[in-house]
Amino acid sequence: MTDRLYRVELTASFLERLDAVEEFLAGADAHFAYDDLLAELRSTVFPNLRRFPRMGRRYLEQPPQSVEALTLLAQLPAGAADALREYLSGDYLILYTEVESTVYLLSIRHHRQLSFSFARP
Repeated sequence: MTDRLYRVELTASFLERLDAVEEFLAGADAHFAYDDLLAELRSTVFPNLRRFPRMGRRYLEQPPQSVEALTLLAQLPAGAADALREYLSGDYLILYTEVESTVYLLSIRHHRQLSFSFARP
């Protein structure tokens, strides 16, 4: 029996946050860490999510407490917040959702960055 493989897609917001991570690491004089992050995404994160899309913890298991985060979550379509999941990979937290047979990577941040950005869908 073959395992069902999911597609992994990077959203525009994920790519923007990836750029922000690169800037953050450059500001910390840790350019090498960005290359390591890209290698980890390709070699571990993407393959894991392709095989096990529900492996991440549900985002709302520890709901946000700030007014700003709650306001942003309220702007999502009905039920969308319940489908959000977190994947922890080293120093990075990845926010994603799984829809049918596709995993959409929504955001990424280094654990020392302030928070996720929901600026664009």
